[in-house]
Amino acid sequence: MVEKSLPFDEAKIREIAREFPTPFHIYDERGIRENARRLIAAFGWCDRFREHFAIKATPNPHLLSILNEEGFGGDCSSMAELLLCEAAGITGEAIMFSSNDTPAEDFVKAKELGAIINLDDVTHIEFLEKTAGLPELISLRYNPGPLRGGNAIIGKPEEAKYGVTREQLFEAYKTLKDKGVRRFGLHTMVVSNDLNPNSFVETARMLFELAVEVHERLDIRLEFVNVGGGIGIPYRPDDEPVDLEFVGAGVEAVYKELIEPADLHPLGLSMENGRMVTGPFGFLVTTAIHEKHTYKDYVGVDACMANLMRPGMYGAYHHLTVLGKEHAPAETTVDVVGSLCENNDKFAIDRQLPRIESGDLLVVHDAGAHGHAMGFQYNGKLRSAELLLQEDGTVRQIRRAETLDDYFATLDYPGI
Repeated sequence: MVEKSLPFDEAKIREIAREFPTPFHIYDERGIRENARRLIAAFGWCDRFREHFAIKATPNPHLLSILNEEGFGGDCSSMAELLLCEAAGITGEAIMFSSNDTPAEDFVKAKELGAIINLDDVTHIEFLEKTAGLPELISLRYNPGPLRGGNAIIGKPEEAKYGVTREQLFEAYKTLKDKGVRRFGLHTMVVSNDLNPNSFVETARMLFELAVEVHERLDIRLEFVNVGGGIGIPYRPDDEPVDLEFVGAGVEAVYKELIEPADLHPLGLSMENGRMVTGPFGFLVTTAIHEKHTYKDYVGVDACMANLMRPGMYGAYHHLTVLGKEHAPAETTVDVVGSLCENNDKFAIDRQLPRIESGDLLVVHDAGAHGHAMGFQYNGKLRSAELLLQEDGTVRQIRRAETLDDYFATLDYPGI
């Protein structure tokens, strides 16, 4: 059982809302830093461990700078994400560039920054060579095919557009070696939002076994393996969080079993978590503005799916707290909805909550990853501000709310 606590109370949020109207996203700096340190400590046995934070989860340079200070790199898949890393001081091999269907200019920028380029397909070898030139270090993304059936977010690996097959993997390494590449990495990403700690240990085993085989067959000594991300977070209060220390110890045991006897020590170990790093430490704050009683009971809020699309897109659960009524009885059953012209614009369905009145503040938990980042402007909805609750208790705006001028700025039409 996870206690869904908050780093603020109703009085603090009402004070903040006087300057920054709801809805807004707010992140807890202290929580993010402490969580980052815990992840690194769990893999402290590996001198060459690096977490490449998945930029797509929370693409804000203020947060990336915090994670950079804690020793994190960045995992990028686009030009914009590369530029965000550069702005936050994350450069060189602290960047893992994993992209598919990649434009030439993205490869050029990744090479310019000295990023580790992680190729998604064998045909990308020639494309990269012609457009940017082959760098000294190249990684390959492996797709192992059928594994435990996949999951709702990432899908079944054999149906995913990502990565190369086992046969293609060895072919690509040989081709790269023949072309003069001398430094190599290996990457995979096979789960997302997984709460089973053994999944990550078994992924490491799979890559360690491949590292041994690559060395035996091709005389290539990998510099690192990247086991991907995908560590889930306990969205529901009765979910069990992933035991990071268990994962770290489990991967260490497999390393000693496979890598050390093969004389491949030291082998670097990388991850690219996003959700578990910032997810539990970001909150969407919204105000109740309407109620409706028809065939069901509804509470309407000033946020909508444009501010957090996971419930509408995946049917994902996000815990809700009504500020000031944390200990009040959950005596009503309601759908909490936004104003979008889509019936899936719901933050909660048939949720038992305290009686909500117009003006009450609601907090949507675990919105610190894949929340604001997945925002959109359908129905002319404007993306909200992002705020940082700093360690000293003060609040800083790290992204302003959009305005109608922003919405109309790209239109080439007289009078707008």
